[in-house]
Amino acid sequence: MDEKHVDDSVNTKSINEKLKSLDKESATVEYTGIWGKLIAALCICFSLFQIYTGFFGAFDAMIQRCVHLSFGISLVFLLCPTKKAWIRGGKVNPLDLGLAILAAIPPIYILVNYQSLILRAGTVTTTDFIIGLLGIVMVLEAARRIVGTSIVAVVILFLAYGYFGPYMPGPLAHRGLSLEQMVSHLFYTTEGVFGIPLGVSSTFIFLFILFGAYLEKTGLGKFFIDIANAIAGWASGGPAKVAVISSALQGTISGSSVANVVGSGSFTIPMMKKLGYKKDFAGAVEAAASTGGQLMPPIMGAAAFLMAEFVGVPYMEVVKAAVVPAILYFIGVFLGVHFEAKKENLVGTPRSKLPSARAIMHEEGHLAIPLLAIIGLLASGYTPMKAALGGIVISIATAMLRENTRMTFGDIVDGLIKGARGALGVLMACAAAGMIIGIVTKTGVGLKLASVLVGMANGNEIILLFCTMLTSLILGMGVPTTANYVITSTIAAPALIGLGVPILAAHMFVFYFGIIADITPPVALAAYAGAAISGGDPLKTGVNASKLGIAAFIVPYVFVLSPALLGIHASAGQVIMTTITALIGMVGISSAMIGYLYRRLNAIERLIIFAAGLCLIDPESFTDLVGIGVMIVLVAFQYFRSRKVNA
Repeated sequence: MDEKHVDDSVNTKSINEKLKSLDKESATVEYTGIWGKLIAALCICFSLFQIYTGFFGAFDAMIQRCVHLSFGISLVFLLCPTKKAWIRGGKVNPLDLGLAILAAIPPIYILVNYQSLILRAGTVTTTDFIIGLLGIVMVLEAARRIVGTSIVAVVILFLAYGYFGPYMPGPLAHRGLSLEQMVSHLFYTTEGVFGIPLGVSSTFIFLFILFGAYLEKTGLGKFFIDIANAIAGWASGGPAKVAVISSALQGTISGSSVANVVGSGSFTIPMMKKLGYKKDFAGAVEAAASTGGQLMPPIMGAAAFLMAEFVGVPYMEVVKAAVVPAILYFIGVFLGVHFEAKKENLVGTPRSKLPSARAIMHEEGHLAIPLLAIIGLLASGYTPMKAALGGIVISIATAMLRENTRMTFGDIVDGLIKGARGALGVLMACAAAGMIIGIVTKTGVGLKLASVLVGMANGNEIILLFCTMLTSLILGMGVPTTANYVITSTIAAPALIGLGVPILAAHMFVFYFGIIADITPPVALAAYAGAAISGGDPLKTGVNASKLGIAAFIVPYVFVLSPALLGIHASAGQVIMTTITALIGMVGISSAMIGYLYRRLNAIERLIIFAAGLCLIDPESFTDLVGIGVMIVLVAFQYFRSRKVNA
């Protein structure tokens, strides 16, 4: 990157302000003095506890989750104060300190009275009820502070459904749950606050977030941008293609769309604008590419770990299934960028001004070793916990191989702090989402809603898929991906499975659309982040990002209609053929969305090539032949027409 690139990029302070304004998980405060040290010590203890249980094995489920929640909920109240204006001189406000202590009491109460609670087996005393009710309220308030009001509203809606069951209409009616029953079920069993989501957070997710924090410490993110610049910076629309490649790579270590946009977009968006891309399109490129990061193996969004638990397969099976769809997604975005660059005649950066790929690999290539190592560990049969721990150790060790990437003791300690802070949003989202699962299992509303969805679709698979897509997108507009996936996987996924869709394909479908909500207007957080950096209009940025990410709207339908794309009950040949036809279809769809192939497409040509692309997306021999035939004719027509015009 040249010196002007640094000048044009957004300064670090501005980046952090934008990130905190858009992403509540990043909106934690920084304390100084003794309070800063005490909170840092609490974060370090939290990370060390998780590392200890990773090495020596987790405690009993309830104990592990209670300790995990105790650390996390206290840190949320300390780092997300009631009012930032109350913070003076780097000191914690007494109210927030009191709330942090109060919030830790309910899970600690379970730890202290663990044996007697087991013996009572669901019978709660008055004290149990008061403590449990306090715990539920504090979880909701902590979730509001670190995740947002949307998830709290959804949880309260489910709680109200549980209580007012007898007054519900038609098939949704049930006998209702008393407050005592709800508190007992949601706080003193492993089917509520301490359910599967928090269980996964307290084991796999935390350690992978910690692994990501250490990878970031090594400078791997900078390496991704540098190598992407060397690979694609010279091509047509080079900086935009750099954004796509670097975001795909960055997504392997980060599970936040907004953080990805703000992190890499602060460099790539100014470069794109300088090259000639319009503000709304420059922000959209980064938003679409960064959102796809959560789909990118081996470290996908946190919901992928929940998927492995819900589906009952090893996490590596989820990773394998996600590879081809993720590649299709990024190729779709890359094609959109390419066609836009050709349409607007945007050239790349001269090779003489770009870094050498060989030099970059020589200086920084060793930083990719931990990422390759964790893939190898997962493929070798190691549990996700052991693989993440191995990745942490290897990332620190490989950073020591060169002086320019070597970590100090302070860097290692800082990684423990950043890992703990980075896990808080997912932790509270999992705790809150656990209550949704608790109400669903206690009332049976999941099966009822699934049957309602099937009835609305009249048994038609495509209509049901469309309804499920809309549900996931609407929920994803305000609810984080983790909670979104929990809701849709317990309500919509069973309806898909009931129509014969393989369980992994059904869960992957709702997972995809929960993530894509980040670029779907009107509430498109990743697009808002891109627009904040580019200076563009958030709505127009979201529309452009949706056009670029059109693959994400189509690919899920492909792997439901043809599970071979996920490697389900398919030979290598079937996977390859399905992938090739889907790729050709992506060329048609992307060119139609941008309006360019070898030259500008008119309205009729765009319609024809879009239809041809859709034919190739549908995994049937007849539609494949029709799609390929139409594509060949139109491509040939475009090619010879463009040559004639150029001549």
